[in-house]
Amino acid sequence: MARSERLLTLLQTLRRYRRPVSGAVLAEETGVSLRTLYRDIASLQSQGAMIEGEPGIGYVLKPGFMLPPMMFSQDEIEALVLGSRWVARAADARLAAAGADALAKIAAVLPDEMRETVEQATLVVATRRALEDKADLSLMRKAIRSERIVQLTYGDVNGAISTRRIWPFALGYFDEVRMVMGWCELREDFRHFRADRIVDFAVLETRYPRRRVVLAKEWHKQQGLAHD
Repeated sequence: MARSERLLTLLQTLRRYRRPVSGAVLAEETGVSLRTLYRDIASLQSQGAMIEGEPGIGYVLKPGFMLPPMMFSQDEIEALVLGSRWVARAADARLAAAGADALAKIAAVLPDEMRETVEQATLVVATRRALEDKADLSLMRKAIRSERIVQLTYGDVNGAISTRRIWPFALGYFDEVRMVMGWCELREDFRHFRADRIVDFAVLETRYPRRRVVLAKEWHKQQGLAHD
């Protein structure tokens, strides 16, 4: 394990404890010798980590301490790479570009050894989904963030077209389709709208009367509802 990853693992282990924990326990959890653990703690303290304690008493990381930016384990880097590649395949073009830009910014400030992990990651995402969306879902994401009512022109499974006013609160990304979750004023209930069946939509100036977080909580209790 690289030293930088070892120090990060120690910090993350300390974050799990609210009370002082012995050096022996920390050494066992992080997979190092007690001598190495004491050396690592001293190194972190010299770098500004607010670790209090001493041998024989135990150590605790003071609440509120934030990990230095851009300190990632190799598993975390691979998770970021995989997530960015999946977004590039599954999300709308604007979100896909944002994911790629974010990963590039992260890679630019990583140490050389970690940057190589990003560039050489051997994680593969399946080819792009078959069903394309007619509507610009970047606007739908904006409507969700601002809690605006959306008027949809929507086609059902039989091709029948209807106009709906919905209160969108979430987007679901699946292998083949993307789904808009919202409260449908016509049905007076939660409905799921396949993005590839949205012919067109307009974001209205009117905010919906209930908070997005409240809608999401209620929807989570009704996940068994059939898709509209």
